[in-house]
Amino acid sequence: MNISPGENVNMAFQAVWGHRFRSLLTIIGIVIGITTVVTVSSLLTGLREGVVTFFQDLGPDNIFLFRSSGDPSAPDQQLPPKERKRRHLKPEYAEYIRKTCPAVQDVGIQILIPAVVDGNPLIAKVRGYESDTIGVTGQTANMSEISPRDYKAGRPFTSEEEQRGAHVVVIGANVVDALFPTGDPINKTMMMDGAEYTIVGVLDKAKGGFFGENGFDNAVLLPLRTAETRYPQVDRFMITAKAFPGKRQDAYDEVDAAMRHLRHLKPGAPDDFSISTPDQIIQQFDRITGLIGLVAIAISGLGLLVGGIGVMNIMLVSVTERTREIGVRKALGARRRDIVGQFLVEAMALTGAGGVLGIVIAVLITMLVGALVPSLPSKVPSWALITGFTVSVAVGMFFGVWPAVKASRLDPVEALRYE
Repeated sequence: MNISPGENVNMAFQAVWGHRFRSLLTIIGIVIGITTVVTVSSLLTGLREGVVTFFQDLGPDNIFLFRSSGDPSAPDQQLPPKERKRRHLKPEYAEYIRKTCPAVQDVGIQILIPAVVDGNPLIAKVRGYESDTIGVTGQTANMSEISPRDYKAGRPFTSEEEQRGAHVVVIGANVVDALFPTGDPINKTMMMDGAEYTIVGVLDKAKGGFFGENGFDNAVLLPLRTAETRYPQVDRFMITAKAFPGKRQDAYDEVDAAMRHLRHLKPGAPDDFSISTPDQIIQQFDRITGLIGLVAIAISGLGLLVGGIGVMNIMLVSVTERTREIGVRKALGARRRDIVGQFLVEAMALTGAGGVLGIVIAVLITMLVGALVPSLPSKVPSWALITGFTVSVAVGMFFGVWPAVKASRLDPVEALRYE
């Protein structure tokens, strides 16, 4: 009596379906493990795509210089103690880098204005509307070429406007929605910190970002000289050097050497400034998400272990319950490998069903998170679905071997006598 693979699969699903409630309880651990892995993978994949898009928009050939590591907009209180003592960058550094670094195509300067200056929060106002969720930055006119942005309306401010310290601004999509919900803001004025500014440009909705948020949507961009005149007490300068195509590594080395010279650092002394590229920042993000992924794998591993032990236990019970059935099949000519195959496929069907259920729940959770928190990007990667199902089936194969072998070793005569 030879049992075909199709018959094995059919009998396996009949056995699982015949004890639906018992099977469901058995695979709870499998479901939890697969749900955890697929859900975390989906959220991290969405977050990473947003971060990659964000830094690609900033310019793949750009090199960023700032006093500290981490978020340039973070207040000093949030910096590591050693970095708080660092000297601020000076705008004069930009011209030195431009002259001494042949692989650098252009250099731009930004000054990051904190949300509260001298105890006064920065608020953008027009008649009847205001917004305090703004990020004010002064920058040179060439930043629109170093880090190009898409414009919904208007234009960037010009070099001439920057040189004379004109009171003009470019604002982000969220600022427009807050201040001009029904009208076109171009060439209209807004008030901020007691000064009036003419709006010359509106940025299009930004792509990518951290947790779905992109700072350019809340941006209020001023000409650098205007910002320096209005806020002479602020010295949080950031420098962006754009390398010639294909020469970013050369430019990186040149800029690093130039900065060490400007900061009078001795050979072997650590940098007292932060220098980074989009790739490096993405790699740092990957290291963080990798740790989160390891925690998720550890949690799911416990679930799979518990589920696998439960499957082994239930399959041993099944072997005991079906001893006479096994004896009859052996008496009719079933080979040991047929019996092994029958119970192994049944264990794999059990855990495979748990894997499918876990995947379905994970997809539903991901969709729910996306609906409830639109700012948190999520995307279910196909590799997570395939891996989740494969692992669940593999757990069934591993933990089902011993019960299957035990069933195949039963003596047919003793099995037929079993009550």
